[in-house]
Amino acid sequence: MSRQQRNGRGNRKGDGIVMNDAIKARELRVVGENKEQYGIIPREEALRLAEQEGLDLVLLSPDANPPVAKIMDYGKHRYQLEKKKKEARKNQKKIDVKEVKFSCKIADNDIAYKVKHAREFLEKGKHVKLRVFLRGREMSNPEQGVEVLKRVWPMLEDVATLEKAPHQEGRYINMYVTPKKEK
Repeated sequence: MSRQQRNGRGNRKGDGIVMNDAIKARELRVVGENKEQYGIIPREEALRLAEQEGLDLVLLSPDANPPVAKIMDYGKHRYQLEKKKKEARKNQKKIDVKEVKFSCKIADNDIAYKVKHAREFLEKGKHVKLRVFLRGREMSNPEQGVEVLKRVWPMLEDVATLEKAPHQEGRYINMYVTPKKEK
């Protein structure tokens, strides 16, 4: 199977790689699959070499003078890149943020109930965003929302670290807490 049958005539859609017949330079510095140097050769000869080996000619450095191309199995190269990305995503730690909402006119037993849920989230290792929604005229006195969050904080101090102190964002007063790091 020839190189053109395997991958069309040049560019692969979407990945921005210039290869095979899509390479426009007349002369290329060509490197083989096992890092052997072919030197500076005409494009046609480089394409012939790649076809003889049943591989692709991939342009690595188009801005160099002359451009650098490598003879390689591009399908295998792409597969290994995807495999590395997948492995990196697997090792990435996903942060889960839970939200607990309060109001300015909240009773103490309701605060205790919501704080209990926030503690459960923190003990499971989740980050918690505590929000007080300001309704109507409460917007003219946002300090009430800050006071509610200041009453909540002492109940969470032993299991949480304060990331962001109470601050206003639109109609909300937000406070962000994360689980304490165990030593």
